[in-house]
This record gives sequence, structure tokens and C-alpha cells, in this order.
Amino acid sequence: MVLLADVMQQAYDKYKGKHGGKNASYIPYLAQVPSELTGIAFVSVNGEVTSFGDSNYHFAIESISKVITLALALEESGSEAVHSKIGADPTGLPFNSVLALEIHNGKPLTPLVNAGAMATVSLIKADDKEQRWQKILDCQSRFTNSATKLSDEVNQSEQTTNTHNQAISLLLKAAGCMYSDPLEACDVYTRQCSTLINCVELATMGATLANGGFNPCSKQTVIHSKNVSHILADMTMEGLYERSGDWAYDVGLPGKSGVGGGLVAVIPNVGALATFSPPLDPAGNSVKGQLMIKHISQLMGWSVFNTKIES
Repeated sequence: MVLLADVMQQAYDKYKGKHGGKNASYIPYLAQVPSELTGIAFVSVNGEVTSFGDSNYHFAIESISKVITLALALEESGSEAVHSKIGADPTGLPFNSVLALEIHNGKPLTPLVNAGAMATVSLIKADDKEQRWQKILDCQSRFTNSATKLSDEVNQSEQTTNTHNQAISLLLKAAGCMYSDPLEACDVYTRQCSTLINCVELATMGATLANGGFNPCSKQTVIHSKNVSHILADMTMEGLYERSGDWAYDVGLPGKSGVGGGLVAVIPNVGALATFSPPLDPAGNSVKGQLMIKHISQLMGWSVFNTKIES
């Protein structure tokens, strides 16, 4: 019998010293995170935790936050409204692409790239920017079963380098695809990317999705189960940007990466794996994280595309 802890240990030992990739450099804070840090954690749908390495190191959540804000939007507005306004198709282009917007007359194709994520933020029902931000922060805490906090240092580093995202938000407004003040939505989006989590908290978030929206650690329902399938579909289509197709082919699990070095993979009805390693591939995905999760998924037979042939 293959034991998950043994396979995780094997993957960690095999790849913790792996070289390759570079820290994100366009956000100053991320460029200075020690590149040798490596962590991995698994949380089951029963709330059992297994972890190795730097699994308690808190890193910037970055684009993984898009999944949580999508969940909140689905809860508030329903899947039909979110789908019609934001879409659910891969762009095939970088996560901050303006060309993807231009090709489709200003409409974002997916909530998991920057344009779609800012449009998703603008859908969150609130009286003002601060209320919208607080609702998103509270949702992050419910998913991770922790008091998730904004890092002022990360936020400052991002706010001073986000003119590209500001421009995208204005293009969305011009196309009629922004549902609050565009620069306020960009500001809140930047904040949601600037919170800190660790591998165990990230795996808890993933396990909540694996468990139909019920957080196995807090024993609280975070979102309705009817919305989970839509989130997992989006993660499969665009969770690792241009690498999403290769990820589905090699790993076969809904996943989401962040340029802070985090990566989460959801095994429906089983649990979730989360890794942290800052060096990224050209698409913005953790190099070591991909290798570790691929190793574990293949040995455990976790691909959602696996079929069983009866003899």
C-alpha cells in the first residue's frame, strides 16, 4: 500500500534542491524572498494535515486569491451572472495580457487572469471600496481557517508597480465590463493579492473545495457545493495560465498558482496539496511546486481523468 506521507517525503527530498526558474522580479518584495525556501502540505477532507519543509512560512497569496474572490462572487450573484459577465475560457496568453481583451472587444474571458479578476472584484456587492475589501479578506480567512492579514510591505510594493493593471481596469470600464469604480476595483484587487498565507492554510483552502465547500478544519460551510464545480472548472482551464493544458495532461488536477511561489491542487473528495517555492517558470508558476505535485499525483493515481478498466 502506497502511503501519502511517504510519497510526499519522496517528492520533497527529490526536488527541494532543484534549480531552475526565477523569483518574480517586477514586484520588488517578491524578488527578495529567499529562493531556496521549499514547503509542501496536504489537508484531507477529514481535516488531517501532513506537511514537510517550509510549510509554515507565510508568503504572498498573489493570484491564488482570484479563486476565493470568484467563490464570493458566485455566492452573491450566482453562476449564470458571473459566467455571462466574465466568462470561463482560457486566453492562451499571459495573465496580464491586454491583447486578450482587445481580441474580445474588452470582455474578460476568465476570472483567473488579471482583467477577469478585477471585473470579479467589481461584482462583489458593497457600499464602498473598504466594505468590498473587508468582505474579500473575511472570505480568505474562512477558506484558510486563519486570520488572514494584509501585508503592508507586499501591498506597498504592488501598489507602486500596478499601473499596467490600472490601465486594464480602465479598458474594462470603457468596454462596459467593470461594475464598480475601475481604479477602486484595481486597488482592492491589489490588496487581495497582498495577503500572506502558508502551505497548510493554502491546502486548507483547497481541501474546502475538495470537500464541496465545507472547510474540514473549521467545520464550517464556506460556499454552497453547487458553486464548487464552476470554480474547479475555471482552475482546470486557466489555473496555471499558458501551462494549464500541460498541467491537465501531466497532473490532471484543478490547480492554481501565484507568482509569490504558491501552488494548490485539488483532489475532489480527497483533499488538497499545496506547495511553496518562489522560483517561477516563464508563465509565472512555481517550478519546484509543479514537479512535486506532479510526482505525488502520478504515484497516487489522483488525476481526475483516470478511468478504471474492469478485468
